Amino acid sequence: MTDHIYNVLFLCTGNTARSIIAESILRRDGAGRFNAFSAGSHPKGLVNPYAIKTLEEYGYPTEGFRSKNWEEFAGPDAPKMDFVFTVCDNAAGEACPIWPGQPMTAHWGVEDPAAVEGTEIEKVKAFNDAFRYLRLRISYLLATPIKRLDKLALRDRLREIGELEGASHGHKTDA
Repeated sequence: MTDHIYNVLFLCTGNTARSIIAESILRRDGAGRFNAFSAGSHPKGLVNPYAIKTLEEYGYPTEGFRSKNWEEFAGPDAPKMDFVFTVCDNAAGEACPIWPGQPMTAHWGVEDPAAVEGTEIEKVKAFNDAFRYLRLRISYLLATPIKRLDKLALRDRLREIGELEGASHGHKTDA
């Protein structure tokens, strides 16, 4: 008997940076245990080049990413999600579609690196910080004994992960 492979959807408003970064991290680090997806409530239609550059520098996959609407994952033909994580505060406050299968949800907000204005160094640092914070959260997810926890304990664990270092607290930006 094979182990269940969990489907995870990372949501942001624009689906250009944080959700793409999280999808790539889980795609590589959780390979064989997790399928990773990302989407946005109001996708901008392009992936931020700094997100791609950051992923490349850390050796994470960059192929096939596109900015897409979360409605793609709400239809009857969409993969059934086990987990849905919002990674920006705006998406967390929006009315989400009804996800098939009633996945567990949590808010894992980090500051929007795409909102940083300034020098090249400041922009690169913002993307590196977002990558580091998202990879930290994903590493905790990967270390969580999902099958051994009841729903309440798992829900609490997922929320605790969202409060790890780098958590945004109500700063409304879009990526």
